[in-house]
Amino acid sequence: MSVLAHVFEAAGIATVVLASMLEVVQQVSPPRALYCDFPLGRPLGRPDDAAFQIDVLRRAFALLDSDGPVIETHPETIESDETPLACTLPPRDDPNAPPAVDEARGLRAAYERAKAKRGVTAVGRAIDADGVPDALAILHSWDEGASWKENPLPGKNTVAVCHDIRAYYEEAALELVTGPPPGARAAEAWFFESTEAGRTVQGARRAMKDQDAPFPFWFYMAPAHR
Repeated sequence: MSVLAHVFEAAGIATVVLASMLEVVQQVSPPRALYCDFPLGRPLGRPDDAAFQIDVLRRAFALLDSDGPVIETHPETIESDETPLACTLPPRDDPNAPPAVDEARGLRAAYERAKAKRGVTAVGRAIDADGVPDALAILHSWDEGASWKENPLPGKNTVAVCHDIRAYYEEAALELVTGPPPGARAAEAWFFESTEAGRTVQGARRAMKDQDAPFPFWFYMAPAHR
């Protein structure tokens, strides 16, 4: 965003960057930036807190009065909460299926409710909801020793497929949990630490690495810190 800000400014469009990484915005030095020490993915801060979000926007728009370059810092820090969601997973239905495949099928109803309620889904970069169990079956086979080259994922795009699997799970989970909005990394932590699918993705990732797959193919199947 900081680089694009320079492009837009050169075209005569005033910009303000909501920056989540101070070091990056300092190096690129966009004309105007508000550094917000909030969890990544939450540039306006707390979900469902309209007053706080309006305050962030007001501070950002106030920077339009400056010719820049200027970097202001929002006075409040929000710590990232990585406590996993408390989300009940469906019981096993088909003991003959790989655990992750059975689990994904059991979450389908919750996923469909979430999709209908929101009218949109992040699933679909490489596969749709119907393809999630089949993709997990392939990842399971990799974890069990099968060749990733001889048993490819749809489109041979490991990163996009894993994105779709995780989106499917997280959207279903948010339909099942109750209470206040979860922490910024709570759904991610739940997926990788509590689900069979998360364990399968990480197992397949390790297997690809052991089979000397190209670095981007396996590394970006999950967040770097995983």
